[in-house]
Amino acid sequence: MPHVIVKLWPGKSDAQKRDLSAAIVRDVTRILNYGDEAVSVGFEEVQPDAWTAQVYEPDIRGRWNALTKEPGYGPGPKRSD
Repeated sequence: MPHVIVKLWPGKSDAQKRDLSAAIVRDVTRILNYGDEAVSVGFEEVQPDAWTAQVYEPDIRGRWNALTKEPGYGPGPKRSD
């Protein structure tokens, strides 16, 4: 069952979050062929000054090979040279 977590800076309205959630559910059900009852979406607001430590390092840079869309900011993957 897909569970999608959207991590973002605070400040988006409840309406924006509902619209994004609806778009995610619509696309997940269409592309993966699940019913909408199988999909859940959550939002985690992260303060800008905590983004690097709480999101970028563990979820993006630390899992670079798992990304299907890379961000256009920050350094690339960690290297174990």
